[in-house]
Order: sequence, then C-alpha cells, then structure tokens
Amino acid sequence: MTADTPTGLTAFAALHHSGPPLLLPTAWDHASARLFAAQGFPAIGTTSLGVAAAAGLPDGTAATRDETLRLALALGAEPFLLSVDAEGGFADDPEEVAKFARELAVVGAAGINLEDGLGSPARHAEKIAAVKSAAPGLFVNARTDTYWLGDRDGEGTGRRLAAYVEAGADSVFVPGLSDPAEIAALVGNLGGVPLNILYAPHGPTVAHLADLGVRRISLGSLPYRRALGAAVEAVGEIRAGRVPQGAVPSYDEVRALAGRPVAG
Repeated sequence: MTADTPTGLTAFAALHHSGPPLLLPTAWDHASARLFAAQGFPAIGTTSLGVAAAAGLPDGTAATRDETLRLALALGAEPFLLSVDAEGGFADDPEEVAKFARELAVVGAAGINLEDGLGSPARHAEKIAAVKSAAPGLFVNARTDTYWLGDRDGEGTGRRLAAYVEAGADSVFVPGLSDPAEIAALVGNLGGVPLNILYAPHGPTVAHLADLGVRRISLGSLPYRRALGAAVEAVGEIRAGRVPQGAVPSYDEVRALAGRPVAG
C-alpha cells in the first residue's frame, strides 16, 4: 500500500487504493467466473444483465434476487474476491436491501454494486447506509445513472455522489462517462474516494483511465455479450461450411470447472 492508502482495509477495498486500477471482469455463471479467475484476476464481479438473461428474466426490474443470491452462494467460497451486481438492491425498502446484503456477506461476497436508476438520491443514500450498518465489511460501490440513463449529460452527478459518499459508500460508479476531461475533474472532486468507470471499447483505454486517476474499471455485460456474439458467429460459420475461429476450451477443461476451486 502507499502512504495515501487508508489503514484497516479489507483485501477487496485495498485493491481500490494501491497498485494499478482494479480491472473487474464480470461473470454470469460459475464457469465464467472460474475461467476469469484462472487468468489471474484477484476479484470477479457479476453482471446483472448476464444473470437475468441466462435465467430468461428482464434486467433492472428486481426480478433476479434469488438467481443472484444462488450465484453468490456458488462463488462466495472460491479463492477470488467477489463483488455482486445487485441492481438497486432488489427492493425499495432500505431494510430489505440490507437484509440481502447480509445474505451476500454470509455466503462470502466481498462487495456489492448498488445502482440508483436515477431514482431518489435520498432513498439510495438510505440503502447505502442500511447496508453499511448491516454488513460493515461489505464494500459498497454506489452507482449513479446520470450518464447511463440521463442522456449522457451527467446532470446532478456531483450531488448524488456526495450524498452516497456521506452515507458510507466505499467507491462510486459512473457508467456511461467516457470524456477524459470530465473523468479527471470528477476524480479531483472526490477527495480520494475511488472512482469506478465502465470500460467502453471506443472509450479511453485501461492505461488512459489509470492515468486519469480511475481506481476501478468494470467490464459490465460486455464479456457476456461477447460470448453470445461468439456463439452466434460459430454456428454461422459452421452452417456456411467454414471452421469457426477463436479460443474454445475443451470439454474436459469446462467439465473440470465444477471441481475444486481455481486459484488465481
């Protein structure tokens, strides 16, 4: 850790304060998480879109509480650190969100991602405070959707993030923000609170985001969507009489993912 790193941090929190930014691959099932961990990533996130789509449920509608908890139960005992995308906490009642957070902590999750969906910032702050009270060791990544859902203008971002930090958020997440100057300005205004940015293929590179002061870079639903795209391309190539290209784990390699935990 550096001299500026707060003391008494959990292992997951420490990844946000020292060394290179935390690049967080996002899994949608047990196999994808273990494959990412085998590549040496110390922490794995989950993607709410991937979890929802795999279950045939809509994302962002609080429909996947049970599926998310089941995935956390499957992954919480693995040797990597786990951060769970919990949409808005799957409830409007802060106490219900806190109950879910406690369940995540019990099964071994290290962090939770909570999004405001452009709803009431006061209510989102109440959820964050309730989670930190119920599960103090759970790292809360507080997301605002001012850029993601707000026509990318970011109106109200600073006020929302200030409220979430005041409520106890350990880091803040602004998906959809990709302008380098705006990112740098936001980092400067956060007073050392880690900023999480969603990686975008046509946005700043990982190295550029690091130079701007970003401390966490999430991949969101991109790996899941890329996996779907690769599958569609493969069957199309086969239908056209061509051999599909790209990496393909063997049957035995995938089967082995259900065995003992994979050390990163």
